Formats: sequence, C-alpha cells, structure tokens
Amino acid sequence: MVYDAGSYDVVVIGAGHAGCEAALAAARMGCRTLLSTLSIEHIALMPCNPSVGGPAKAQVVREIDALGGEMAINTDKACIQMRMINTGKGPAVQALRAQADKHQYHWAMVDTLLQQPGLDLLMAEVEKIEADQSGVAAVVTRTGARYLCKAVVVTSGTYLKGRIIIGDVIYDGGPNNQVPAMKLSQSLMELGLTLGRFKTGTPPRINRRSVDFSKMIEQPGDERPLRFSYLSPLEPRQQISCWLTHSTPLTHQIVMDNIHRAPMFTGVIKGRGPRYCPSFEDKVVRFSHKSSHQLFIEPEGRNTDEMYVQGLNTSLPEDVQLQVLRSIPGLENVHMMRTGYAIEYDYVIPSQLKLSLETRVIPGLFTAGQVNGTSGYEEAAGQGLIAGINAALKVQDREVLILKRSEAYLGVLIDDLVNKENDEPYRLLTSRAEYRLLLRQDNADLRLTAKGREIGLVDDVRWEAFSLKLDRLEAAKKQMVETTFTPGDAKMTSFLAAQNSAPLKDRISLWELLRRPEIEIGQLVEQGWLEEAPPDILEQLEIQSKYEGYINKQREQVKKFEKLEERRIPEDIDYGEVYGLSNEALQKLQAIRPRSIGQASRISGVNPADINVLLINLEKARRKS
Repeated sequence: MVYDAGSYDVVVIGAGHAGCEAALAAARMGCRTLLSTLSIEHIALMPCNPSVGGPAKAQVVREIDALGGEMAINTDKACIQMRMINTGKGPAVQALRAQADKHQYHWAMVDTLLQQPGLDLLMAEVEKIEADQSGVAAVVTRTGARYLCKAVVVTSGTYLKGRIIIGDVIYDGGPNNQVPAMKLSQSLMELGLTLGRFKTGTPPRINRRSVDFSKMIEQPGDERPLRFSYLSPLEPRQQISCWLTHSTPLTHQIVMDNIHRAPMFTGVIKGRGPRYCPSFEDKVVRFSHKSSHQLFIEPEGRNTDEMYVQGLNTSLPEDVQLQVLRSIPGLENVHMMRTGYAIEYDYVIPSQLKLSLETRVIPGLFTAGQVNGTSGYEEAAGQGLIAGINAALKVQDREVLILKRSEAYLGVLIDDLVNKENDEPYRLLTSRAEYRLLLRQDNADLRLTAKGREIGLVDDVRWEAFSLKLDRLEAAKKQMVETTFTPGDAKMTSFLAAQNSAPLKDRISLWELLRRPEIEIGQLVEQGWLEEAPPDILEQLEIQSKYEGYINKQREQVKKFEKLEERRIPEDIDYGEVYGLSNEALQKLQAIRPRSIGQASRISGVNPADINVLLINLEKARRKS
C-alpha cells in the first residue's frame, strides 16, 4: 500500500560519495532535501581503496572544495597519510594523495549530513520514480512511502542489480555484501532510459598482525603539512605508512594454474571492467612477459588491523586467493580477513544526459556517480556536486551551472561522459584534459570559488578566506614586479654566484628572476627581497612566474576553443533538415542535442565535415532570420 509520506524540493537516492555531495549542495542552496540510503551504517562507504586523490583526481577534489563541496574537508579530517606525488614532474600533473581512515571518513560525513539544516536522512530502498507531463513527481520506497518532489538525483553507485562473483560463487549483493537495489533499474527503464552493464572489483583484505613488513619497502607520508581543503588548518598529523611489495613468478604460476576457474576467463562475468584498474589475473595474462607486479599494502584506519592489498583486484576462487597472497614476499603467513570479489551492476548510458547531468527524457531527473558508468570516489563526488547544484537551480528556476573543459577537470569529466562512447568504466586522467596546465590542483580556488559564490554554495567564511588570499597574491606579485635590480647590485651578484646562476646583464625584476630554474621563491624571502607569505601564496607565485609563457600560450588556445563553445545551436533544431550530414552524425546529434558547435565537434561519430555542414546551415538560418 502506498501512502503520502512527505514533500521535498530535491530527493537524492543513494548516500555514497556522489549522493552526499548532491544532498549537501541542494540543502546548502536552500532546497528542502531528502537523502535516501539503503544503510545509514554505510554512508560515504569506501568499499575499495580507502584513499582519495592522485593524478587528475586530486584536481577534482580541490575543485569540489572550491565550489563549496565536502570531500576535501572530510578527507582532511580522516587522513592517516598524505603525500604529494609526481613531484619530479611539472605542476600540471603533480597531485596530492591521501590515505583515509575509512571508518572516520564515514562518521565525519554522517555528522556533517545530520548537522545540515534543510536535509533529512532516510534509510529506505527507493524502488520507483514517478513522473508526469512536467517531469519528476515523486519517489516510492519499498515500504510504500511516497515522497513528492520537484527533482531527483539518482546516485545509486554499483547497487543496481548488483551481482557478487567469487570464483564459481555468485549471488545478488552490493559492495561489502550489502543489500542490492533490484527494482530501481526497471523504473529507470520504464521512464525511457537505456541501461548498460559494467563490472568492477576489489582485492582481499588482510590482517596487519600476520604481515612481515621486514620484507617490504616502507612508503611514508610527506613530513611537511599538506591538505586538500583550502579551509583546513595546515598542521602536522600522525601518519601511518604504506608498504611496497611485489608478486613473484610463483604468484603468476598459481594464477595460470587456476585460470580455468577465473570468472574473467570462463564467461561468467559479462560486464566490461575498468581498463586502468584491471583484475590481477587479467594483468598476469596480458603481461605474461613480466615476472612481477607492484603491490601496495595500505592501512584502512587507525583503529583496525585490516589492510588493503592495492593492485590485487581479483574474482578468483577464495582458496586460490589465499594461495596467491601467501606467495608474495611478506605475506607468507598472512590471514585473509575479507575475500576479493567482482561486482556487476547496471548503469545509465551517459549520452542520455545533458551537460547539467539532467536526463533528456525526464525533466528534473538527474544521475551522478558510478551509475553514470564512471569509476572512482572522486569522479563520483564531483558529479554528485554538479548534479545537486543543478537540481537546486532547476527547482529555483535559475540558469544551470555547466563547467567548460577549459574551466575545470569536472568540465572535462562530464563533457567526456556525455559526448564520447564509453565501453568501459570511465576514469579521469590528466591526459584527457587538453588545458591541464591551467587546471592545476593549486589554482582550483582561483578558477571556481567565484562561481560557487554566485550560485550560493560558498559561504561567508570561505569567501572571506578566498578574498584575503587574492589580496595577498596580488600584493605579492605587485611587489615582485616592482622590485628590480641592476647588474651592479653587490648582494644580488653574490646571491646569483652562490646559486650558480648567470650574473645580471640588464635590469631585472624579482618576477623575471624567479623564472630561472635554479632560483626558488623561498630564497627570495630568505634574502629579504620578498615579504613572508603563506605557503600556498608562495607556491602560486612561483608557478605563475616560471610557467608564465606556457600558461599564456594555453590561454590563447582556450580563446580559440571558446569561440566554438559560444556558437550556440538552437534547442529546437531539426537535424533531419540539415542537408549533408552523415547518417551517423545525424543520429548522434539528434540523440545528444549539443548546446554548441564546440560540444558537437567532440561527439563520437561527428567528423569535421559534419561540423562544416552544420556551420553553413546555421549561418544560412541566421541570415534568413
């Protein structure tokens, strides 16, 4: 029996990383919001690696933070190790990576949700989404509760018709043996959405007390204080090390001897898995010439002995998993606490979405996270934030927020999902961002905080901190540009000699001097030529100075890119009347209905000739009007 249980502006289905961001964003923007979850005990669950960040992903976390989201703040609260990776490379690919206490991450997020005004938390399984002529109307739970609403954000992760696979053991289930959502898929299809089937996996967990770390290489965190959120205090934290070991020829032989029992190769697993995070048995087969693979033993929290074997994702039978583990140096006597598994699940094919993450078929229905065919906590949280923002904006009858590829990694992520054909779970990479020198993790606040403020998600505390940083940055840069030295300056001559740097030939400013590779900004402060400033200010100044030429070139590329983005395509255009389009381009354009020529040019199957045809027809229509 269905009964009326209440009314909300926005309902979010699923409380993983996407759902938490979506619900918090909508509530903080003034919408009465309901967050529904299958299990309150598993909110913001980290069923795979309990880590946040890494290449491209760290940039997303910082962008979430700059816009007023929660993941960065929560990661800083729960962090048990943090380090900067790719330090030997340029700033475009340097990235923070944090190991999180997965239990503390969950507790901290639950507390944030419960403290948020305008947000209600509900433990229930939503089985149906109702819609009428105007769009979304209500959601209905398994127990018959019907909640009226104006917008719905589906963030169901890998739970839709979830199927756990361990060797020849197969059963319905969600991550960490939770209850799957078995009926929501049918409701989405009845609404007109097309679903696909993907697969992901996770490695076994082991007991710390059964590990011999003397046979491994320690991987400590950075000694200097680091943080993801621009608001978190920069202070030392007690860190827990990770450990590096390797598989052996015996490990690989065990896999090959049991490959006939591996679901990846017996046809049991139907869904396509992520190429950049393959199962261990897949790596052994594909890279048969390699005698070993790196494996990282990572802590899952401060108050647990459970450790994560990064690099050993597997769906091999349980007995084989144990053999594999005990063939690895340091794990000869290991105790396996949880078995690795594969999970298959339904996902929404994302080409059915607008760039706002609203579905094309049902107004007010948004999807975000792994349900859109992505992998990774960071990609999920970023989508959740954008979907939650746009759900709130739609309810408030305001212009939607769409981030361009030139503005944010979040823009790259969503643009790729909507426009490209993804036959495997999508993972964000720095190589996917053509303007990555502009989209660094260090400048996410400079790029996006003003946008967050404009939509009402950046509060006064964050805005005041950001404004102070801007003032300090401008003042310091002005000082560096105006402070100059001549070739006869004795102190400068001595300093340059000590740094093995060429002597001055002409007058030079501090800003120009810093472009020299051997000169560091901290040295300028030590010499008294530049006032002391917070580390993030100094970092920003150094990057802007040393890479100024490259940054300016990329900005010129962005100007060309934005010319195509500004060529808007009428929403009511009938592509069937555009003479000269290829059949494939016609089908794709009709299905995706791009906002601009720029977006149309990135759709799979739309070639340059089709774009020229489209431009000619748009120009004819403009002249005629």
